[in-house]
Amino acid sequence: MTTKGADFGYAGRILTVDLSSGTASTMSNLDYVDRFLGGRGLAAKIHWDQVSPEVGALHEDNRLVFVTGPLTGVRGLNGGSRWQICGKSPAPTPEQFCYGNLGGMWGAHLKFAGYDALVVQGKSERPVYLFVHNDVAEIRDASALWGKGAVKTGEILKGELGNSASVAAVGPAGENMAVMATIVADNDACGAGGLGAVMGSKRLKAIAVQSDDKGVKVAQPERLRELEAYRRGLRRIRGPMSGVRYSRDVVPSLSHKMKRLDPCYGCTGCFRGIYEAENGSAGKYMCHSAMFYQPYAVWYYGAWKDMPSDLPFHATRLCDDYGLDTKGIERMIGWLISCYRAGVLTDESAGIPISKAGTLEFVDALFHRISFREGLGDLLAQGVAKAAHSLGPAALEQVNTIGYLAGPAYTDTYGPRLYPLTALLYAIGPRLPNVQLHEVGALIPKWLLWAKGSEGALASSGVARAIAARFWGSELAADFSTYEGKALGAKKIQNRQTAKECLILCDFQSPIMDLESSEDHVGDPTIESKILSAVTGVAVDKEELDGIGERVFNLLRAIAVREGHGGRDSDQVPDHCYTVPLQYEMSNPECLVPGKDGEVISRKGAVVDREAFERMKSDYYQLRRWDVATGLQTRKTLEELGLEDIATDLEQRGLLA
Repeated sequence: MTTKGADFGYAGRILTVDLSSGTASTMSNLDYVDRFLGGRGLAAKIHWDQVSPEVGALHEDNRLVFVTGPLTGVRGLNGGSRWQICGKSPAPTPEQFCYGNLGGMWGAHLKFAGYDALVVQGKSERPVYLFVHNDVAEIRDASALWGKGAVKTGEILKGELGNSASVAAVGPAGENMAVMATIVADNDACGAGGLGAVMGSKRLKAIAVQSDDKGVKVAQPERLRELEAYRRGLRRIRGPMSGVRYSRDVVPSLSHKMKRLDPCYGCTGCFRGIYEAENGSAGKYMCHSAMFYQPYAVWYYGAWKDMPSDLPFHATRLCDDYGLDTKGIERMIGWLISCYRAGVLTDESAGIPISKAGTLEFVDALFHRISFREGLGDLLAQGVAKAAHSLGPAALEQVNTIGYLAGPAYTDTYGPRLYPLTALLYAIGPRLPNVQLHEVGALIPKWLLWAKGSEGALASSGVARAIAARFWGSELAADFSTYEGKALGAKKIQNRQTAKECLILCDFQSPIMDLESSEDHVGDPTIESKILSAVTGVAVDKEELDGIGERVFNLLRAIAVREGHGGRDSDQVPDHCYTVPLQYEMSNPECLVPGKDGEVISRKGAVVDREAFERMKSDYYQLRRWDVATGLQTRKTLEELGLEDIATDLEQRGLLA
């Protein structure tokens, strides 16, 4: 890709605000989009250039990068207005560059205001919020907002600035630097990855952006309309809903509570709706946020019909307003219950009514304690792992009972014991790799319908193998009885999804891996590169776009190694995956997957084979052209990817193989 494409799809500028000095400046994006496109690639290069690996996540010299992609704000483009927040996070161990992926309107408005990215550095002496409007970045006093919820803060600022202002804010959890703190923006868009704590450490309560809906210049608008018409005409194979996940065992139809759609900017293909509770409160209620508290509520009350009206929804809204990540909270709740049952904690010693887990009283007390770091909440705000280590061996023993990072939903649904392909996805990266895992998680539930003989099911084993051949490199990648062929599949998924998060495209809209109407039912992996070409006017084919993904993925690996990742020794799945047999998966209780030649097999009772996993890692490093013995990159590989400057820095630090 060449810089001439920066005339289209981009605003052309990056805004930097220094909270320590109270100053703002701009720079061109041209030094970044050539090699790194936008989105996470652009943010990663800014981080590499500006943040020393010795800088702590909560230090004022850390940068918080709010970034868009070349597709953000393009009218008539479904799924193109995602945006990201990136920076060094206190959540991973060791602290690492991390990211949160958000939708809604905020990212598009940043682009319309004239900026592809906003870089926040320094630390204010008092609480402030940033107001970006009319080519001006104002730092305003936020003392009156400090201590208020993230959702409430957005409402207050819109009342002061007008409804046209788009707001991203932290709640008390971010102010007090809880490691699971989120940043909450308009349309209930939530950015996880621990970056709410970074925003709070800078004493930055919110960022409001106000702009006209200018749209984004597109080089080939007619070609883009043709591609969108083609894409919208493609019908994917029907299967379990992937966007709104309600447990069928416990939740009746809630469609009557969904009052209207609330898509991201420019999208007409979204089914995400606004839920309206009986008390009049409303908000988004979908995916993990809609289900994280449902099981606990049902266990406590015995049945859905017996619980207070809209309880799981109110728990979700509380989580958003305090500014807490539901995945981190789900894991925390599971661990607290395990500790309570084991006698490690009591209601009295915890200062939290653990015995009432499943009630609104419990989560309100838990969220308050964590967010304001009161009592045990001060320890819990550091995350489950650190809390468990502090409380001793008995508490640490309970960690393995709750799964990996996001609790049972992600541990088993996409976990390496069920799908050997995902083991490498889990092992490499600073946080749960949701979008990578979804490539597997979107296909296999549709195959499961076919395996169980459901009428009209089209995703047969033959179709699954054909999709694997096109998207994952070989049919063998869809054989979950073996670890063979999985390294190539992991590499292809990582490259494709990294490129997607540079564009940035919605996970529900891309990639289109399966089709209902075509003869072979295999999707089209070229759509994303064609859309990028139409928007920027620079011809980019699938291989070139995947190559950008590979370059950015290697930059992310270099950042991780520079910040303390130990290469091969650090590329591991959690210990319990090696030792605790898989017993259950929520939507697939029999743990059925395609085996050799598409045979239906069960992975129930499986653990990760440590030796096979290490062999798979060796295959993976060879495919990545990294050093097999250490998992470190080589100068030759980085130079071939156009990362000579990265190679020189790593070499000087002794971090190349």
